[in-house]
Amino acid sequence: METSGKPSTAQIVLLATSSALTAVLYTIYKRKSKHVAKLREAKKMPLNPDLKTILGEAPGKCVPYAVIEGVVRSVKETLNSQFVDNCKGVIERLTLKEKKMVWNRTTNLWNDCEKVIHQRTNTVPFDLAPHDDTIPTTVRVVRPLDAAELDLETTYENFHPSQQSLTNVIGHFISGERPQGIQETEEILRLGTSMTGVGELVLDNNLVRLQPPKQGLRYFLSRLDYDSLLSKQEGHLRIWKVLTMLFGLTACATLFYLLWRQYVLRKERRKERSLLDEYKKWQSRRLQELHLAEEDLSPTSCTICLNRERSCVFLECGHVCACEECYRALPQPKKCPICRATIDRIVPLYNS
Repeated sequence: METSGKPSTAQIVLLATSSALTAVLYTIYKRKSKHVAKLREAKKMPLNPDLKTILGEAPGKCVPYAVIEGVVRSVKETLNSQFVDNCKGVIERLTLKEKKMVWNRTTNLWNDCEKVIHQRTNTVPFDLAPHDDTIPTTVRVVRPLDAAELDLETTYENFHPSQQSLTNVIGHFISGERPQGIQETEEILRLGTSMTGVGELVLDNNLVRLQPPKQGLRYFLSRLDYDSLLSKQEGHLRIWKVLTMLFGLTACATLFYLLWRQYVLRKERRKERSLLDEYKKWQSRRLQELHLAEEDLSPTSCTICLNRERSCVFLECGHVCACEECYRALPQPKKCPICRATIDRIVPLYNS
């Protein structure tokens, strides 16, 4: 904080930044807490022949937010892995990533960097079926790629390193980019994988569908069971809560410090005004003792004793207002009687 009492630029930036981040993080936290609360309240539906009866009796033949657990089963076609034999699934994602090292001019270090240069996702219609193959009830999964927590199983991964030559190495140091190679990955949602789906369950023409829910609720497809999925989302929520509290406390501490400094400065100024009033009263009494009027004082008289001439300069404020004898009599810490600034040292005046 500056001596004038105004907050410094760094303090203003810290307060504004921490307040803005607190507001943003709190908004994210509130939104995620609503999602977790809705996930906790989601209705668990049995994947058995009673499912269609329950949906048929529900308003609009749907449950707005329901949990269903089952295994992946294809409707007609399946996708075959391009790299692993006898590996069949319903979702296949092929990804090519370029890996390189980039020179950071700030830290003077090489940093790892990844960039997706190509990604293709193939899907075929699939159902969630009971673990018991004898039960015919199934749930058709609609728009699975829109679901959160859709973690596919990595079935193939291969790294193709870049060919390095002396000319390339020199060029990389000049450009600040050092290619390492291409990472090739295949991910598949296999047949028979246990999945947990959370979304809107609808009965449409004797077909039960799991689709993205309305009202801004999150759509989930995960290989975790319901309890593990809920615990994972609650863990993420706790992280956002801690971040919100951390930046909120930073903002509050900064604001409290600025207000406390303002209070201290105001208190010091009141004290200085009180001392100045006392000094003026004392000066008035001193003039009466000397039987002098204020206009009779010499402009070079010491402002403390009013008898001797001013004989020293106060540093760092630069005021010439007292004699050396009165300066020595000032209490510690010595302060200028004019501006109340601390006196570091004095410089004697020498009259020519």
